[in-house]
Amino acid sequence: MYRVEKWSFDFSNEYAYKYAGRYGAKGEKRAKKVKPTPEQIKKQNQTNRVNKLRRLIKANFKVDDIWATLKFQKGTRVTVERLNKCITKFIAYLKYRYKKISQDFKWIYRKEIGRRGGAHVHFIINRFEGGDTDKLIKAAWKSAGGYSINYECLYEQGGYEDLAEYIAKLPDEQVDNQLSLFPEEERKQFKAYSCSRNLIRPEPEVKECRRRTVRKLIENGPVATPGYYIDKNSIYCGTNPFTGMSYYRYTEFRLGTEARYKPPWLDDDEGGRDG
Repeated sequence: MYRVEKWSFDFSNEYAYKYAGRYGAKGEKRAKKVKPTPEQIKKQNQTNRVNKLRRLIKANFKVDDIWATLKFQKGTRVTVERLNKCITKFIAYLKYRYKKISQDFKWIYRKEIGRRGGAHVHFIINRFEGGDTDKLIKAAWKSAGGYSINYECLYEQGGYEDLAEYIAKLPDEQVDNQLSLFPEEERKQFKAYSCSRNLIRPEPEVKECRRRTVRKLIENGPVATPGYYIDKNSIYCGTNPFTGMSYYRYTEFRLGTEARYKPPWLDDDEGGRDG
């Protein structure tokens, strides 16, 4: 089987070639399937999760939309029940205000516990046109019972890869120690992200490709579409141990997006990017 999946976005295209054999050469067969180890399964599931989230971000948000970290007063240890109520009020406030100006309110959020036990929430929120979204978000969080907010603008460079990895990351040992103090059902809430129902769910365009196309791709590398450039860091080639099928993946970006905003992420231990 030789096929290519193409994911199209405003500023980039993602390609995933899947084929039998290492080079797609005549007579080559797919690799022998092997029973994956628990660690391999965990790693593959996490990769799939990050890819799905990255494409969701790319399909629904754009440069200058908002990455906000919602915090409580330093030293405060809020219950999960209170945290959930604050999030619900925050979303309801913004949904009402966006509706009043006839604009969609889109969001993705992840609840998190810092290494010192402080609860906070990371939100991706679309800006609305003709107003100060930052001030509105601040008012919404204050109304919901929160304390402070840190803002950053989304940037296109890298196709939101690191942002998706951050939101979808698994808790490290220090955070796991903090989460061990919560009941199992509450711990699960800090290991998943949530999103609004109105998000576009991207699907790929799937086409068959010839064996020689795959062989040329492997030997010479990908060729960018006119008006685009290929991110060399996005090129991956290997074999899926679950299916035995080989794959070749890469992403191309529209020219002019190389230096789109890339501000330093916050590193505050109680709510910044490494919180």
